[in-house]
Amino acid sequence: MSKINFTHLHLHTEYSLLDGANKIKKLAKTIKNLGMNAVAMTDHGNMFGAIDFYTTMKKEGIKPIIGMECYIHNNDDLRDKTTRQRFHLCLYAKNEIGYKNLMYLSSQAYLEGFYYYPRINKQLLKEYSQGLVCSSACLQGEVNWHLNENDRNKSFGAKGYEEAKNIALEYKDIFGDDFYLELMRHGIPDQHRIDNQILKIANETNIKIIATNDTHYNSKKDANAHEAFMCIAMNKLYDDPNRLRHSVHEFYVKSPEDMYKLFADIPEAITNTQEIVDKCNLEIKLGNPTPPNFKFCREMAMMSNLDLPFVNEEYSLENDAILFEYESKKGLEERLKNIDPSKHDEYRDRLSIEIEIIKNMKFPGYMLIVWDFVRAAKDKGIPVGPGRGSAAGSLVAYSLKITDIDPIPYGLLFERFLNPERVSMPDIDMDFCQSRRQEIIDYVVDRYGRENVAQIITFGKLLAKGVIRDVARVLDVPYAKADAFAKLIPDELGIDLENSYKKESKIEELVKSDEKYAQVWEFAKALEGLNRNAGTHAAGVVISNEPLWQKTPLFKPSGMDTVATQYSGKYIEDVDLIKFDFLGLKTLTVIDEANKLVEKRYGKKIDFSKEDIDKKEVYDYISSGHTLGLFQIESSGMQDLAKKLKPSGFEDVIAMLALYRPGPMESGMLDDFVERKHGRAEITYTFAELEPILKPTYGVIVYQEQVMQIVQTIGGFSLGGADHQMRHVELVDPVPERRVAAGVAAEHPMRTAGVGGHGKTGCGHGVNRRQHLDPLGADRHHITHLERDKAHQGRIGAGDGGEVGPDGVVEQVPAQRVDGARQGVH
Repeated sequence: MSKINFTHLHLHTEYSLLDGANKIKKLAKTIKNLGMNAVAMTDHGNMFGAIDFYTTMKKEGIKPIIGMECYIHNNDDLRDKTTRQRFHLCLYAKNEIGYKNLMYLSSQAYLEGFYYYPRINKQLLKEYSQGLVCSSACLQGEVNWHLNENDRNKSFGAKGYEEAKNIALEYKDIFGDDFYLELMRHGIPDQHRIDNQILKIANETNIKIIATNDTHYNSKKDANAHEAFMCIAMNKLYDDPNRLRHSVHEFYVKSPEDMYKLFADIPEAITNTQEIVDKCNLEIKLGNPTPPNFKFCREMAMMSNLDLPFVNEEYSLENDAILFEYESKKGLEERLKNIDPSKHDEYRDRLSIEIEIIKNMKFPGYMLIVWDFVRAAKDKGIPVGPGRGSAAGSLVAYSLKITDIDPIPYGLLFERFLNPERVSMPDIDMDFCQSRRQEIIDYVVDRYGRENVAQIITFGKLLAKGVIRDVARVLDVPYAKADAFAKLIPDELGIDLENSYKKESKIEELVKSDEKYAQVWEFAKALEGLNRNAGTHAAGVVISNEPLWQKTPLFKPSGMDTVATQYSGKYIEDVDLIKFDFLGLKTLTVIDEANKLVEKRYGKKIDFSKEDIDKKEVYDYISSGHTLGLFQIESSGMQDLAKKLKPSGFEDVIAMLALYRPGPMESGMLDDFVERKHGRAEITYTFAELEPILKPTYGVIVYQEQVMQIVQTIGGFSLGGADHQMRHVELVDPVPERRVAAGVAAEHPMRTAGVGGHGKTGCGHGVNRRQHLDPLGADRHHITHLERDKAHQGRIGAGDGGEVGPDGVVEQVPAQRVDGARQGVH
């Protein structure tokens, strides 16, 4: 630990997009190695990295100080767009109140004050200053800007010392002794010019000084790579003499000793940083989120004729539980009208079990929220998918018409959706017509409020091939050469530059043969993994009972009306939020448009809920291999598989989707499945108890649900325990001792050892969750049904070469797709 009490309080991480190059994990190690026990983050106008920064520093035993370098707009009207002028100001959260105020200020900066930059004004700052420490920032801070009377600043209104002093007093009036004047010594002439004036203001106003370094990168050797980073941001060449560039290379994480040397004449500027550290004691509560409640209204209660305990409250877990149980049971009775009466008791018993588990886990509100927006979509005539993911195993979801796949006949397990033996959040992925997805999100925004609903931010990163191309471009490497260099990176998911160098010898040869390529490689390695831009998740939406800024700051992507969280999906649950997935699926749009054409031409629409899922003609069509245009089964490989397998029912199509993957194909599972189906290989079962589990897949373990049922049957686990075991297997941790112990307890000693003969790959590679596949298979069935009808009924317009685009406009489709489809006419 350094003997000098200094902390970096002005520091930009990788979340200061295309400016900050401090990678948080590396930063934590650097801070620790330099003997410092605390560090602040002050990214430009945002808090994108706050939870990443907070959790990483905590793990390393470093005190994290959550801050932000905000942009101040000097106009009472936050939405004013008469000028782009803004001043920098650093804010730090002292406690939970300060943290929430910082989130609110950052949210307002994007939602209300954005004009080229996210801005706040002093009026907002005064209202939300509690719990915050403030410092005057860099040369672009308002105090320093007025002191720095160069010609440019004067032309924009810089007024000199007295104005700077008055502004300092204005901030002192807002923050009291929690306002500090920053002093930086990078060797920049403008800094040197105002140095003594800052000290004079400090003496005359009793405002304390702190030493800062405006850190943008990790070490001095990273300075040139950071210059290239700025060139990528500005689309400039590295050697362009007219580009914006730093005149010094001092914006790195300096040691306490180096900072002390710089400020030896005013040592209190160093020790005062520790004063701010001592003031900032924020503890963010992270962990499992609280499920949101359904937004109730009295009219809804009256319509349901329910006796609710809190009839006038918008949000109530007790109300949720009553309405949830009522709607689930009502929905099941409607479903039972089309189910064999001899099975009704089985359905009602399972529903009761699921209802109790969902109530005990406090998820009725979550289920009602999904039920409500799915119902709204159907009322608006927006196509909704049959369900996706683990929710397909829930009879409650089927009863509420969230899904349209009956889990009982297909052996889908509720425990894959919610496991009472392992607390985790429910995950319901809903597919909507791609061109109308936004209508459903708008409905949810209207229902719960603009401040309570947001999409989830994502970050585009400088990955291996991309960073090579970007750096090569700014270093003026010809495109063809840059492209050839990038193509040397192996086509492996997630591969980085370091591993590429080890795997591809030509990279080493190239880097060593030419100084320019060596420079590209050096800069690319330094910049790899940094955030390039911010966007929104393709599906994720969060819904909260309280304004979201109390849990996450909000962000508005440039040029869009969409509101998003500033925290990425990785941290959403940590900050007490649950993700809802609204997926836009083009297949649903195609099915809907084709069905409209059927109705227009033949005067009737196809009701897929009443169609026979095992209709022979549909599977004959798939077996012909003419599957161009059929979602996920149109590739040449899938066409060949369809002809070899000749699926004769829904079960076979689901198996096709599960087995056409690298693991099962490389292990021979796929070939084994085909051979067994056609009687060319013997179907055997290690134990008689496995036959009812594996018979639908010809004795081959295809799905994770089958593994769970085997573990339950042979090992003596409950299905909840089997699910827990299954998730260990997914993490390449089979827990063999526990499995064998359970087998002994069930009087099947060592039997689990023989189960592996039914499947040749590990679960992580070869056994896909059936509950993800059954709904997808239903979509394939629907679109194949339409495709076959089009073939036999003059193509219903599809032969014209048209396909519905995401905006509802008919687009041209490839000629081979039309020709391929026509080959299906027999």
